[in-house]
Amino acid sequence: MAILVGSETRLLVQGITGREGAFHTAQCRDYGTTLVAGVTPGKGGQEAVGVPIFDTVAEAVERTGANTSLVVVPRPFAADAIAEAMDAGVGLVVAITENIPARDMVRAMRAAEGGPSRLVGPNCPGVITPGQAKVGIMPGFIHREGSVGVVSRSGTLTYEAVHQLTERGIGQSTCIGIGGDPVIGTSFVDVLERFEADEETEAVILIGEIGGSAEEEAADFIRRRFSKPVVGFIAGQTAPPGRRMGHAGAIVMGGKGTAADKMEALRSAGCRVVESPADLGAAMEASLAAR
Repeated sequence: MAILVGSETRLLVQGITGREGAFHTAQCRDYGTTLVAGVTPGKGGQEAVGVPIFDTVAEAVERTGANTSLVVVPRPFAADAIAEAMDAGVGLVVAITENIPARDMVRAMRAAEGGPSRLVGPNCPGVITPGQAKVGIMPGFIHREGSVGVVSRSGTLTYEAVHQLTERGIGQSTCIGIGGDPVIGTSFVDVLERFEADEETEAVILIGEIGGSAEEEAADFIRRRFSKPVVGFIAGQTAPPGRRMGHAGAIVMGGKGTAADKMEALRSAGCRVVESPADLGAAMEASLAAR
C-alpha cells in the first residue's frame, strides 16, 4: 500500500509545454508514473511528451480520467492553475512552483473548501512512492521500496534522508515534501494521519524547519495518536531571530518557532530527535532495530 500516489495514479501536467514542465514530465513518466495528459491553454489538440494537450483541466479529466495534477506553471499563473485543478475535481494536486504570493495561495485554497481535492505544496519537491509513481522533481534513483515514510518541509534534506536510508538497505513507503511556504495545502499532521493508517509504513522520518507551529502540532498528534517510531530533525538551529532561512515560512519572529522549541516538542512526544541531518539514517536504523 502507499499514500497519495501509487500504481493507480493517472497524471496530468499543467505547464507541460514549458522547458521545466517537459523535463520533469518526462522524468515522472520514465520513472513509471502513468502519464495521461498535459494542459496548456491555447495549445489544445497538440501533443507533448507523448500525450495529448488540452486547453483546460476539466477537459483533460473528462477525456483521460486523470486523477492527479502536477503544477509546473510560472509564478504569476500558478495559483490560478491550482484553483483550476481543484475546481475540476482532481483528487491530488502537487504544486512545485516557488514564490507564489501568500495572498494568491489563500485564494487558491478557498477553491478547495468542501471539495475532493488535496494540495501538496507549493514550493515542494512532490511525492514519490518508490517503485510505483513519482509526481514531482525528486531524483527517483536514490529511492528504494520499503516501509519507512518520509515527510519534510525541505526538498534537499528529503533527498539526504532518503539516500542515507537506501545506503543502509532501508526502503521507503512514500516520501512527501510538503513545502516550506507560509500557506501550504498539506501539513505534517495530514501526512502522519495517512502513515498511521498505512499498514506497510512501519516508521517515519519527519524533517522540519524553524518558523511557524507545524512541528509542534505534529508533536502533539504523535503524542496522542501516532503509534509508530518517528525520527525527527529540525533545520535552522543556528539561525538568528528575524532572519529568513531559505523558505518563506522558515523565520523565527517574536521568539516563536525556534528550533530548540520544536526539538523539545518532538522529544516530549517520544520521537528520536537528531542534532545533524547526517544522523538520520543511523537513528532510523536504531529505531527499527528497537521495535
